[in-house]
Amino acid sequence: MPRRATDVETRIASDDHAAIRLWLRMLATSRLIETRMRQLLQRRYATTLPRFDLMAQLERVPDGLKMGELSRRMMVTGGNVTGITDLLEREGLVERVDEPGDRRAWRVKLTRAGRHAFKAMAEEHERWITEAFAPLAAREMSSMTVQLGRLKTHVRSLEKRDI
Repeated sequence: MPRRATDVETRIASDDHAAIRLWLRMLATSRLIETRMRQLLQRRYATTLPRFDLMAQLERVPDGLKMGELSRRMMVTGGNVTGITDLLEREGLVERVDEPGDRRAWRVKLTRAGRHAFKAMAEEHERWITEAFAPLAAREMSSMTVQLGRLKTHVRSLEKRDI
């Protein structure tokens, strides 16, 4: 008898509400994909997902971002961003540059080496994600994207209502 995987989805009971079953399926799937990405980034590039995420944010804004903006975009504390930035700076992958008009602030940017390293990681990361979603047809992915977008918008509206 095949052994059933143990994850958040194993909590599902046959009489659970459909929304609970769907939420746990989404959570389990998301965690599996994220865990795989973490393992592959570590194995292939000796890096972490937070480091990859910080570099991805900087790649999108060539002029760099202030630390507070990085923190907001990554949804982590400023201390976490500072720690990751310090490590990447020591490795020559990012640099801090003065913020014009504000002597107390600086921007973080990818260096040339950082852009080169990120490009290689991002190309492979995209292949890994594509591979993870391979069982789904383009039409199915498009439909799921639309449906999850509606759900995301609705949940955001609930956050505003709960304030």
